[in-house]
Amino acid sequence: MMTRLILLDRDGVVNHDSPDYIKTPEEWIAIPGSIQAISDLKRSGRLVAVCTNQSGVARGMLSLAQLQAIHQKMSAALANCGAALDGLIFCPHHPDEGCSCRKPQPGMLLEMMAQLGVAADQTVYVGDSIRDAEAAAAAGCRFVLVRTGNGKAAEPRLRRQDLAEVYDDLADFASSLNESDD
Repeated sequence: MMTRLILLDRDGVVNHDSPDYIKTPEEWIAIPGSIQAISDLKRSGRLVAVCTNQSGVARGMLSLAQLQAIHQKMSAALANCGAALDGLIFCPHHPDEGCSCRKPQPGMLLEMMAQLGVAADQTVYVGDSIRDAEAAAAAGCRFVLVRTGNGKAAEPRLRRQDLAEVYDDLADFASSLNESDD
């Protein structure tokens, strides 16, 4: 069965991550090949959406307007490649709030699958952390780890738990997925 929906973590998968958070459009820098990979996935007929924890909002490190400006920069980069996301959802909550949307909870993934009308068995979540793997498992979809962002650090533990299908980066994953559908 062809994978119909690709859900992506943002920081560490689409763009470079920072321990200080991505707080401005200037700090948002795409990982080489990631924007083209999203464009390639879209051209192959798939839906692509982003599901990202953004607790910097609750921590007062950036406003919703700043987050929107960051997402506009990402959208503009995609538009330059002739692509657009089918959805983008974020959790602005602090980890202590106990919400159902913050990964490793599956809320964002479940909501995006419902919005786009795609079942979990036709969905892949691409992330760079253990909490991404846990969210995918809780949502019932396939998980793919990329070695960008925190992926290299998370890989040994996820491999021990048999939770990881691993690719160097989003472009590597997109390329292999498109080849497997040929």
